[in-house]
Amino acid sequence: MSEDDILIVRENEVCSLLDGRELELMDAVRAAYEAHARGQTSLPQSSFLTFPAERGSRIIALPAYLGGEYDSAGIKWIASFPTNLNLGLNRASAVVILNSLKTGRATAILEGSMISARRTAASAALAAQVLHRDRSVSQIGIIGCGVINFEIIRFLRSVYDGANSFVVFDLDAERSNQFSRRCESVFAGVEVHVVTNIREVLAQCLLISFATTAVEPHVHGLSVCSAGSTILHISLRDISSEGILSADNVVDDVDHVCRARTSVQLAEEVTGNRNFIRCTLPEILVGATAPRGNDESTCIFSPFGLGILDIAVSNLVYSRALAEQKGDVIKSFYASSDSHVRAEAVHSSLSVS
Repeated sequence: MSEDDILIVRENEVCSLLDGRELELMDAVRAAYEAHARGQTSLPQSSFLTFPAERGSRIIALPAYLGGEYDSAGIKWIASFPTNLNLGLNRASAVVILNSLKTGRATAILEGSMISARRTAASAALAAQVLHRDRSVSQIGIIGCGVINFEIIRFLRSVYDGANSFVVFDLDAERSNQFSRRCESVFAGVEVHVVTNIREVLAQCLLISFATTAVEPHVHGLSVCSAGSTILHISLRDISSEGILSADNVVDDVDHVCRARTSVQLAEEVTGNRNFIRCTLPEILVGATAPRGNDESTCIFSPFGLGILDIAVSNLVYSRALAEQKGDVIKSFYASSDSHVRAEAVHSSLSVS
């Protein structure tokens, strides 16, 4: 590819390039978090585009620069439209644009929904590995039967040998059943037990993942959880302030997660401070603090979802696409430098005349 070209990578190509690379993706996410902890990133706040007539629908822009071993910049533009499910479409769609740090030009446009889903799942599995450690994973709880939790199951199974039993809940019973059938058909040896309320999941499982479309808290306490439980609070808005304040709280970035009406922001409004957040996962990864504050408490990981993770995984997709000759190269996407020079010369001569 020349500097005038741009690479387009479709969703099915993204999936084929990432399939079977779960541990590699987790390493990429770990490296991104560690770079963030060392101050090697530039991470503006995400911008939310909302629509007055469509409560719950939004499009989010996540620009980011990731230094360290990546030295890469770009942006994810991701739409979340829950009503898509009624149309037989996935809730989320996205593109990721990677930019050259030499010229600023876009070098690639990648289908981003699967990059986003798998970086989210990789982050969740890494957090489980670090925070839950060697505690029991005989049963894993799944709340919300969508793409994100499906991918989280994929990644948790790569981390925990014998993670074959899942207890799942979704407000839509048929969606739970479809999710169960899909998991059992895709993941060999998996058993999925569908339950009818969230309390059953919280009571039966020590490791639990929330990935729902909730826009306000609906879990008003965690007393039913067993000692030492770990909650991956991926959807960010499920747990009440009471539940947050009763737990050992770890986030990905304090400033990012305390906004957009997350459960953590609501807890901040109740307390007037952020002291209930013990630390960030990046701080744990670089050895700045301990994985857990109290082994008997419930630990909640609330990740806002940082754009640097999208950049890390997108770079993996980009490099593999070039190596395997996947995607379509659009030649001369930009006008050549010579064309600009000639155009400017013509304009200059016309101005003089």
